[in-house]
Amino acid sequence: MGSATLRLPQLRPDQLRIVRDPAPLQVVSCGRRWGKTVMGGTLALTCAARGARVAWTAPIYKNCRPLWRWAENTVAPLKKSGHADVSRAERVIQFSSGGMLGLYSMDNEDSIRGESFHLAIVDEAARVAESAWTDAIMPCLADFGGRAILISTPKGKNWFWSEWSKGQQPGGAAKSWQAPSSANPNPNIQRAAMLAESRVPSRTYQQEWLAQFVEDGAVFRFVRERATATEQKQAIEGHTYIMGADWGKEDDFTVLTIVDMTTKELVAIDRYNKIDYMVQVERLMGLYNRFKPIVIMAEKNSIGVPIIEQLWRKELPVQPFETSNATKARVIEDLMLAFEQSTIQILDDEILIAELQAYQVKKTPLGLPMYGAPPGMHDDCVMSLALGWSAAADVSYVR
Repeated sequence: MGSATLRLPQLRPDQLRIVRDPAPLQVVSCGRRWGKTVMGGTLALTCAARGARVAWTAPIYKNCRPLWRWAENTVAPLKKSGHADVSRAERVIQFSSGGMLGLYSMDNEDSIRGESFHLAIVDEAARVAESAWTDAIMPCLADFGGRAILISTPKGKNWFWSEWSKGQQPGGAAKSWQAPSSANPNPNIQRAAMLAESRVPSRTYQQEWLAQFVEDGAVFRFVRERATATEQKQAIEGHTYIMGADWGKEDDFTVLTIVDMTTKELVAIDRYNKIDYMVQVERLMGLYNRFKPIVIMAEKNSIGVPIIEQLWRKELPVQPFETSNATKARVIEDLMLAFEQSTIQILDDEILIAELQAYQVKKTPLGLPMYGAPPGMHDDCVMSLALGWSAAADVSYVR
């Protein structure tokens, strides 16, 4: 390549063991910040610079950005010397050796059809549709008898898990590894992995940091064990309270919960439906007057807006909660962690307990958690408690 050289980072022994393995299919289940982009990118550029046709695929184009920025910066000396051509528009790097590296988004499977490659690396494979793998990527390796590497943090037990499981069988065409975040020697990442164990729910820690395959399904653990709180009819002097409010009118229920911040207990629940807005306001006022919560964390949806406005007119400390999949996931995961760490205690209320035990998590096509009740069940008690707990756990609300 003349005077210009391709300077690549030195891979760690665990990464080298993977890239040097001769198996046609390699599957790496890796935790966050383990180093999959550096490992995969180093292999991709090395092969492409030596004349191979390489595809880097990801669930959506946005997922390709880290690899593209890294690859473009790495080949800059070759581009300057005329040994590499970089097309930002196409996200393709051509080498004077005849090799190439192309980036492809699998939200459009047709983008890779008709191509042929010696190597395909599927980034965040667990979040790529199985059809993209079987119908679009695999056929592109047929011409050259190519090799594929699937690298991803797990997403339940989907097709990525199936391929990983095949790699655990001796003598097969696939080989698989599990690479937790703590395997990265960077002390900051090791510290982050250590702290995460006590800061995130166990299923999140197992999947995102330990790279373990966790079943989708029930969310809250130790529900019965945490049902030891004592109901309070009114505020205890010196205690501070928070209220959570999840609104309903027809089929759904309005649920108001009171969390005692001093004892970290759920101490009161009011649940009702099919009543007028103004009656709901008066019902909430009754509970408010008993406990004088410093914050009312209230869901802001189409039903909640007029109620919140009425409460503001009465100068109540209402904090609206904008519900989205992301914000819902945040408060639910905070509540999950509270159950797992025995930070919260709840009332022995059968409706609440049933909702908590039935609550489920699924994954969106992009791999994000989506929480909710099973079909035919309610989650009003869960959401009200999650809203109240999210405010109680936030020290910014403590006076």
